[in-house]
Amino acid sequence: MIPEVYILLSVLIVSLVSVIGILFIFLKKNTLNSLIIFFVSLSVGSLLGGAFLHLIPEAFGEAGSILKTSFLVLGGIIIFFIIENYIHWRHCHIPTSSKHPHHLGTMNIIGDGLHNMIDGLVIAAAYFVNIPLGIVTTLAVIIHEIPQEIGDFGVLLYAGYSKKKALFFNFLSALTAILGALIGILFIGTSSNFASIIIPLAAGGFLYIAGSDLIPEIHKNQEKKFPLKNLIGILLGILIMYGLTFLEVI
Repeated sequence: MIPEVYILLSVLIVSLVSVIGILFIFLKKNTLNSLIIFFVSLSVGSLLGGAFLHLIPEAFGEAGSILKTSFLVLGGIIIFFIIENYIHWRHCHIPTSSKHPHHLGTMNIIGDGLHNMIDGLVIAAAYFVNIPLGIVTTLAVIIHEIPQEIGDFGVLLYAGYSKKKALFFNFLSALTAILGALIGILFIGTSSNFASIIIPLAAGGFLYIAGSDLIPEIHKNQEKKFPLKNLIGILLGILIMYGLTFLEVI
């Protein structure tokens, strides 16, 4: 199977994750928040594991230079910082309330659309390096998308959207992952260096999201006692990414 087929199937699956919010809408608020925080912890582990165990080693292999790879990873962190501050793309996963306000409605849809387009671009670049890296990257994105899409669905409901409209617009913004994948396919077809640049930038993005957005969110919502459940979630995410390293030798 050619990489393009893997890419399009993967981004389609990622887009379909956007409808998961409807499955949790009937849960009690405390139960929902507790479940989301566990998924956020799992997401932290998968993003860190994906960056350190897969993307960065692969980027070093492609570039052949520790310094070049390091600068590109740092560049990814800076780029995601700029995006988050100027476009209000916020990786928050807790449903909106009066005590937890978000940028509402249209801004959320636009920010999430950009987020998903970048995911599609990163997935495309990963598959063109090799199939196992593409699978790993897709799984890391899916794990992160679960709490993200639940939170986004809650944001749209709070902004006054009906359940049907919230589901529709959430899915619509998720489809931009396909656009990102198509852009990736186009650029990779014209530049052999494209993937070697995008992969370390994506690693920096993964690190930024995990360290700047998700870990503080866990701290903010954890109980006073030692957060064993959150630690288990992080370690499980890392373990999943470690398990996927064996794909590379199959």
